[in-house]
Amino acid sequence: MTYALSPLGRRLVTTFGLGFRRPASGTWGSLPPVILAAILLALGLPAESLAFGLILIVVSGVFLGACLRFGDPAAAEFGRDDPSQVVADETGAMALVLAFLPAGSTASPLLAALTLALAFLAFRVFDILKPFPAAQLQNLPGAWGVLLDDVAAAIYALIALHLAATVL
Repeated sequence: MTYALSPLGRRLVTTFGLGFRRPASGTWGSLPPVILAAILLALGLPAESLAFGLILIVVSGVFLGACLRFGDPAAAEFGRDDPSQVVADETGAMALVLAFLPAGSTASPLLAALTLALAFLAFRVFDILKPFPAAQLQNLPGAWGVLLDDVAAAIYALIALHLAATVL
């Protein structure tokens, strides 16, 4: 049974309206965790700290959970299986990437800015290209299909970040 999308559900799945931004609503939805991570780093909270990781994991959990809870009602309201207005999956998955940044990757302000930019770009590239199995995961029914391709993109982005940190 699909329920109507509540006002809270609408706010969460659209990441407070960013899902209505054009062009590239998924890119808009990926930005808030990057901004949050930058603020935390600017306030002196090291990316390696438990608090930094936990804050981003909580953000990830809230938005990924919202995608699961409200994804089906959002699909019904917006008339598509994976509506472009639903960007909670991008918000949650991007926060997941940032929660597990490579050690030392934010040791200086310049390195932190480069790391955040690379994390953002890697996630967006993998989210758009959808390498195996992301494209197949997107075909799962309901909110799971909306969500899991972004989690796969987050995993690919994390692997790319950690490889880049090892090489560089």
